[in-house]
Amino acid sequence: MSAFAVYRLPYGTYATMVQQTNGEPLELSSCAQLNGRRGYVMAPFEITDSHPLLLIRPDKVERVELRKSRSEECGVRNEECLRAGNDYTIDFANFHSQLELGTFRKIVLARCAKEELSHSIPPMELFYKACDLYPRMMISLVCTEKGGYWLTATPEILLEGLGNDWRTIALAGTVRLEGDQLSGEGETVNWSTKNIQEQRYVATYIAECLEQFTSDFSEEGPSSVRAANLVHLRSDFTFTLPSKDCVGDLLKALHPTPAVCGLPKREAFHFITHNEHTPRLYYSGFQGWLGEEETHLYVSLRCMRIEGNSYYLYAGGGLLKDSLEEQEWAETEAKMETMRRVLENV
Repeated sequence: MSAFAVYRLPYGTYATMVQQTNGEPLELSSCAQLNGRRGYVMAPFEITDSHPLLLIRPDKVERVELRKSRSEECGVRNEECLRAGNDYTIDFANFHSQLELGTFRKIVLARCAKEELSHSIPPMELFYKACDLYPRMMISLVCTEKGGYWLTATPEILLEGLGNDWRTIALAGTVRLEGDQLSGEGETVNWSTKNIQEQRYVATYIAECLEQFTSDFSEEGPSSVRAANLVHLRSDFTFTLPSKDCVGDLLKALHPTPAVCGLPKREAFHFITHNEHTPRLYYSGFQGWLGEEETHLYVSLRCMRIEGNSYYLYAGGGLLKDSLEEQEWAETEAKMETMRRVLENV
């Protein structure tokens, strides 16, 4: 298969298709190797030989007009919810025990659920449907030989740049919108101490990363921001860089942020990669356009891996010492609903 990525930025009126017309995407072993490069980036949570950091060469870049997706009845069966629930219970107990011991201040626990349709749907149809449903999010469909098909609808910027102006965000804390709240942007949400603390951990970490590369940055927030049927706490960081040649090094420092990993970062990352039942693969990595004048890189959240008529949904949540399993499971279900809606009546 030829490698390609098609993406639509938040509130965008069109999509952009990036195609590599021959050969395989460049495989990199470190974010730092992105220094001085351009193309569409697809980075996993953990870079390995089997799931490397991929850079799709932009042999052909073209504008794609958006259109309404076609709809038809299509039954969805969740085949692996029970087993996933059992695995989650085991993982939660394991992860939470480390919080009680004081090993981590925060750690993110993720899971995967398999959905099977009565027949396969062209991935571009799912892309158009996601664009219809989620105007606030960055929507992408990426296809590579090594990684397969991934559909993503993510609200989280990892790094954006236009000329010499750059920005990133700290996004954490999750509340599901219900009833009358769905008509707004989440401005009526009352945030718990747990959510506020979780978001502050992420914001503090990002500020410490930026201090290594620039003294010219500012932080605004946090404020509530809506993403599909959820609302999160978000702080915005704007900054300048002395040189664009260090973008790969900055990405290496930022990824993975505590929003998808934990604190202390190195120890949490090691624990996650050795103890989660389901490997994250490209979920909670990052992806997007890396260019000379313009960059749009997003954390790969609300992901769906497509294999024929089987669809693998990924979601996670940040655990603190006072986290409860039932509440954390419900948060992952709410996040998976983003992609389940894409599969409905398509």
